[in-house]
Order: sequence, then structure tokens, then C-alpha cells
Amino acid sequence: MAPRLRIGSITWFERPVPFRIPFRFGSATVTAASQLFLFVEIETGDSQGSQVSLGATAELMVPKWFNKDPALTPDETVAQLRRALVIARDAYLQRQALDTAFGHHAACHAAVLQACAREGIPGLAAAFGPAQIDKAILDALLRAHRLDVFSGLRSNIAGLDARLTPDIDDLAIAGYLQSRKPLSRIMVRHTVGMADPVEQLPDIHRLTGCRYFKLKLSGDVAADVDRLQRIARKLDAGDFDYRITLDANEQYGSHDALTALGDALLRQAQFGNFLQRLLYVEQPLPRDLTVTTPLGTFGESFAVIVDEAESDYDTFPQAVALGYRGISSKACKGIYKSLVNGARAARWLETGTARTFVAAEDLTCQAGLAVQQDLALLAFHGIAHSERNGHHFVGGFPSTRAEEMRAFRSAHPDLYEERDGQARLAICGGALAIGSLSQPGFASGVDPQYIRRSATDFQEPAPQ
Repeated sequence: MAPRLRIGSITWFERPVPFRIPFRFGSATVTAASQLFLFVEIETGDSQGSQVSLGATAELMVPKWFNKDPALTPDETVAQLRRALVIARDAYLQRQALDTAFGHHAACHAAVLQACAREGIPGLAAAFGPAQIDKAILDALLRAHRLDVFSGLRSNIAGLDARLTPDIDDLAIAGYLQSRKPLSRIMVRHTVGMADPVEQLPDIHRLTGCRYFKLKLSGDVAADVDRLQRIARKLDAGDFDYRITLDANEQYGSHDALTALGDALLRQAQFGNFLQRLLYVEQPLPRDLTVTTPLGTFGESFAVIVDEAESDYDTFPQAVALGYRGISSKACKGIYKSLVNGARAARWLETGTARTFVAAEDLTCQAGLAVQQDLALLAFHGIAHSERNGHHFVGGFPSTRAEEMRAFRSAHPDLYEERDGQARLAICGGALAIGSLSQPGFASGVDPQYIRRSATDFQEPAPQ
């Protein structure tokens, strides 16, 4: 039986993160953002006594991704994330009863989404608050029981069940968790933003060994086809076994426009080799169309996955019914959604219902807690390759004390290497070694107390 806990406190700080180069996706170009550091104290125990444990997490608050409403400024979209945090914190702290980690989440889930909706905060942004709190609770719970995240999730320490997902049962979820055999390394999928020069792709492979690439699309068929032609020529000339994914970030405004893109790619012979190496297309349509519009022939020609459109637990089955093949896992959207989606894909495959998958995407997870916890979640699923934005667009530990950077470098020597005075992701042969994530807690060998003290050194005002 999963252990029960009481939530004692929830606090957070923000730290400014300057980008090394601009990151252009969809209609947004990001040059800096705030990174959230969130801490939860929990009380666990039994009749023999109780103990207090601290857990931590971190996540970049990316402007214009959680809400792409053109009427909102980038700062206003980040303000919605802060408000979602406040709403979620208040909901979780109002529960004084002992419950499992997932039990606390399930009890607060609907109330948080409803409160956010009343303030015009969409489901994706509303989920940001609970997602951070849940990660920190899991970290604290694992530390209290001296378990690493892989052992903890396999034994279902969080008490994950099907109460929010009536399309699947408790046995399917438990069976999926117990069957996982976490990876010890994950291949890196290098993101090529809209502002990135395509001429550098062969050099990226030569320097890092990366052979997986994620290519951003603009939503303009002619411009996208022209850019993909240039990329295809570069990759084909590189003489290595590359794989690609495409990500439109909701920029194809209609099904007709998306169909036109598919037709343009399929009818041009120069894309023959390129399309054979295309794994899937990510979130091409706006989120409202994603859950209402069948993909039709485009879905028959290309595997398409959902990302930004995942607003609640029912999104994946809705999308599969419309022709989608997969959904992204991102810790910023919620660890429990990710795990349930993995269980769904496994069950659908087992029963012959559908051949679907969970993909590993990234929203510029920064070095340290954010990237480690996201990598651990993906490794638990067994996903072989993952987009990694942070090492490219940011790099290292900006706005971080040297002592903190060294603490992570020392605790995770397989994941980081020192270059130019910074600890950066150590990509060897196109992959990240992640064996050091198997330590007590949620994928971090650095004490949350130390992180909390260090986080305040670069603290920005964060309304709470």
C-alpha cells in the first residue's frame, strides 16, 4: 500500500535565466526566462512516529508556450503560470488529512482547473502549478523512504490509480509501473529552432555525435518546405544515419493548410530519404482543433503526436480517436499524466486497440533539477531519445553560484562535464549517461536544503 503523507509547506523562488542564443518557436522568440525553484515539506510516518522531509523541483517558465493567445504579452503568459501556482498551493495546503501523493493530486485536480478557468487560464497553463507541487512531493516522499525514483515508481509509491481516467483500470496502471526497466542512457534529439542556421547540422553531429534532430516549423507551407529542402540536403550530405521529428507548435491554422504541407512533402522526390527518417510530426494544429478535427489523410501518411493540446487526462484518448498516434511526456505538464499515458499506450498495444506511443519532448529543461527529473521520467518509460533544448539554447548553469554548479557536477559526474568554466550536459556519442540519477529522491543527489539556500541567492520577486 502506498504511504500516506500530510503537506506542511509549499514555497518557491525564481531565478533569471539568460539564453545563450535566441530560441524561436511558433510565433515566439525567447531570449531569457525565469526558472522556478519549488520546495514542499511533507510529514510522513505511522504509530511509531513521524518525520518531516523536504522535496524540491525546478522548471523554466517559458513565455508564450503555455498560452499562445495573441492578446497576451509574454509577461502576461508567465503571470498566468504564477497565478496557477498560487491557486494550486492554496488547494493543496487546504487538505490537512493524510493521503497518498497521488491522492492529494486527485483531490485538488478539478478544483484547480476550474479556478484557473474562471480567470481565463487555459488547461495547459493551469496544470503547471500542480505539476511542480507533485514533483516536489514525490522527491520528498522518496527521500523519506530512501528510495530512488525508479524503484519508487515501480512500487507505485505515489499511489497512482485510475480515479481520474475511467478509460483504464488500476491493474493496467500497476502492471505498467511494475514492468518498467529504466534506461541507463538516452539519445539526445537536437532542436533546430526557426532562428538557427541549418548549415551547422553536420558540425553538430561531428562534435556531439547527435543523429536525432527536431526541426521547428513556421506554419507557412512554402517557407517550411523551402527550409526543409535545405535541411534535407545538409543531412543527406552528412553521410550518417539521422532521424528527425517536426514540430509546428500549433502554427498550422487549419486542416487544409496541414494537408497542403503533407502533399508538398510527399510529391517531391528530393524528400524521399528525408521522409523515410521522419519519426513523427508534433502538434501541427492549434489546440482547439486538435481535439475536434480528424487528421484524415495527413494522419494516414504521417505519425502525429499531441503536445500543447494536452489540457487534461482525457486528451490522449480523444486525440487517438481522431487519428493521432502519440503524445509528449513533459514533466512540466504533470508526471501522473505522463505515467497514465504510458500505461494507456501499453494497454492499447496489448489489446490491439491502437499502436500508439509516448514521445520525449523538452521545454528547455535547465541543467540541474529540471533536466534530471525530466530525464528520469523518460528513462522510466524506456523512451530511447529525447529532445534536449537547455544545453543548446542556454547551456550550463547560468545565474548559479559556482558552489551549486560544482555540487551537481560532483553528484552526477556521468551527466555533466566542465567546459569553459561551466558544468554542461556531457553528450557522448549523441547520448546522455544517466546512471547517477538512481539516488534516493527524485533524480538528484544534491540535498534540497542546500538547493533552497542557494536558490535565494539569485531570487527574483515571486508573488505568492
